[in-house]
Amino acid sequence: MAKPTGPTDVYKRGLITELKRSKSAAWKDVAKRLSAARRKKVEVNIGEINMHAKGGETIVVPGTVLANGKMDKAVTIAAWKFSPVAADKIRGAKGVTLTIEELLKKNPKGSKIRIMV
Repeated sequence: MAKPTGPTDVYKRGLITELKRSKSAAWKDVAKRLSAARRKKVEVNIGEINMHAKGGETIVVPGTVLANGKMDKAVTIAAWKFSPVAADKIRGAKGVTLTIEELLKKNPKGSKIRIMV
Protein backbone atom coordinates (compact mmCIF):
# COMPACT_ATOMS: atom_id res chain seq x y z
CA MET A 1 0.00 0.00 0.00
CA ALA A 2 1.36 3.40 -1.00
CA LYS A 3 2.05 6.06 1.58
CA PRO A 4 -0.50 8.92 1.38
CA THR A 5 1.20 12.07 0.14
CA GLY A 6 -1.62 14.59 0.21
CA PRO A 7 -2.47 17.02 -2.57
CA THR A 8 0.14 17.48 -5.29
CA ASP A 9 -1.05 20.99 -6.20
CA VAL A 10 1.48 23.43 -4.73
CA TYR A 11 -1.11 26.17 -4.19
CA LYS A 12 -3.48 23.80 -2.43
CA ARG A 13 -0.69 22.58 -0.14
CA GLY A 14 0.18 26.16 0.76
CA LEU A 15 -3.45 26.98 1.51
CA ILE A 16 -3.81 23.88 3.70
CA THR A 17 -0.68 24.86 5.64
CA GLU A 18 -1.99 28.40 6.11
CA LEU A 19 -5.38 27.12 7.28
CA LYS A 20 -3.78 24.71 9.76
CA ARG A 21 -1.78 27.60 11.31
CA SER A 22 -5.04 29.41 12.04
CA LYS A 23 -6.31 29.29 15.61
CA SER A 24 -9.89 28.81 14.44
CA ALA A 25 -11.45 25.36 14.60
CA ALA A 26 -13.53 26.17 11.51
CA TRP A 27 -10.45 26.86 9.35
CA LYS A 28 -8.74 23.73 10.68
CA ASP A 29 -11.80 21.72 9.63
CA VAL A 30 -11.64 23.23 6.13
CA ALA A 31 -7.93 22.29 5.94
CA LYS A 32 -8.74 18.71 6.90
CA ARG A 33 -11.44 18.46 4.23
CA LEU A 34 -9.18 20.01 1.55
CA SER A 35 -6.43 17.49 2.27
CA ALA A 36 -8.76 14.48 1.95
CA ALA A 37 -8.23 11.85 -0.73
CA ARG A 38 -9.47 12.50 -4.27
CA ARG A 39 -12.20 9.94 -3.94
CA LYS A 40 -13.60 12.00 -1.06
CA LYS A 41 -13.47 15.35 -2.85
CA VAL A 42 -16.29 17.77 -2.27
CA GLU A 43 -18.54 18.96 -5.08
CA VAL A 44 -21.59 21.06 -4.22
CA ASN A 45 -24.23 22.30 -6.65
CA ILE A 46 -25.57 25.83 -6.29
CA GLY A 47 -29.07 24.37 -5.99
CA GLU A 48 -28.04 22.71 -2.71
CA ILE A 49 -26.51 25.95 -1.47
CA ASN A 50 -29.67 27.85 -2.41
CA MET A 51 -31.82 25.30 -0.56
CA HIS A 52 -29.84 25.34 2.72
CA ALA A 53 -28.42 28.89 2.94
CA LYS A 54 -30.08 32.05 4.17
CA GLY A 55 -29.68 35.37 2.38
CA GLY A 56 -26.56 37.25 3.42
CA GLU A 57 -24.86 34.15 4.85
CA THR A 58 -21.24 33.16 4.21
CA ILE A 59 -20.74 29.62 2.89
CA VAL A 60 -17.40 27.79 2.58
CA VAL A 61 -17.12 24.86 0.16
CA PRO A 62 -13.82 22.96 0.59
CA GLY A 63 -13.96 21.80 -3.00
CA THR A 64 -15.73 22.74 -6.22
CA VAL A 65 -19.01 24.62 -6.70
CA LEU A 66 -20.96 23.28 -9.69
CA ALA A 67 -23.74 24.97 -11.68
CA ASN A 68 -26.63 22.52 -11.35
CA GLY A 69 -29.67 24.28 -9.94
CA LYS A 70 -30.89 27.80 -9.53
CA MET A 71 -29.57 30.55 -7.27
CA ASP A 72 -31.94 33.26 -6.06
CA LYS A 73 -30.34 34.33 -2.75
CA ALA A 74 -27.54 36.82 -2.28
CA VAL A 75 -24.92 34.80 -0.39
CA THR A 76 -21.14 34.98 -0.14
CA ILE A 77 -19.55 31.72 -1.25
CA ALA A 78 -15.88 30.86 -0.77
CA ALA A 79 -14.56 27.72 -2.47
CA TRP A 80 -11.42 26.11 -3.81
CA LYS A 81 -12.85 26.27 -7.37
CA PHE A 82 -16.01 27.42 -9.17
CA SER A 83 -17.28 26.22 -12.50
CA PRO A 84 -17.59 29.27 -14.79
CA VAL A 85 -21.36 28.89 -15.12
CA ALA A 86 -21.80 28.55 -11.34
CA ALA A 87 -19.83 31.74 -10.72
CA ASP A 88 -22.02 33.59 -13.25
CA LYS A 89 -25.22 32.31 -11.62
CA ILE A 90 -24.04 33.36 -8.15
CA ARG A 91 -23.07 36.83 -9.34
CA GLY A 92 -26.38 37.07 -11.24
CA ALA A 93 -28.22 36.57 -7.94
CA LYS A 94 -26.19 39.47 -6.41
CA GLY A 95 -23.98 37.00 -4.54
CA VAL A 96 -20.21 37.15 -4.06
CA THR A 97 -17.64 34.53 -5.06
CA LEU A 98 -14.34 34.34 -3.18
CA THR A 99 -11.48 31.93 -2.92
CA ILE A 100 -10.96 30.33 0.49
CA GLU A 101 -7.69 32.28 0.77
CA GLU A 102 -9.47 35.62 0.25
CA LEU A 103 -12.06 34.78 2.90
CA LEU A 104 -9.33 33.68 5.31
CA LYS A 105 -7.70 37.11 4.96
CA LYS A 106 -11.05 38.89 5.48
CA ASN A 107 -12.17 36.66 8.36
CA PRO A 108 -9.15 35.10 10.12
CA LYS A 109 -11.23 34.04 13.12
CA GLY A 110 -13.61 32.02 10.95
CA SER A 111 -16.65 33.54 12.62
CA LYS A 112 -20.13 33.31 11.12
CA ILE A 113 -19.27 30.90 8.32
CA ARG A 114 -21.02 27.68 7.35
CA ILE A 115 -19.09 24.78 5.83
CA MET A 116 -21.04 22.85 3.19
CA VAL A 117 -19.98 19.41 1.99
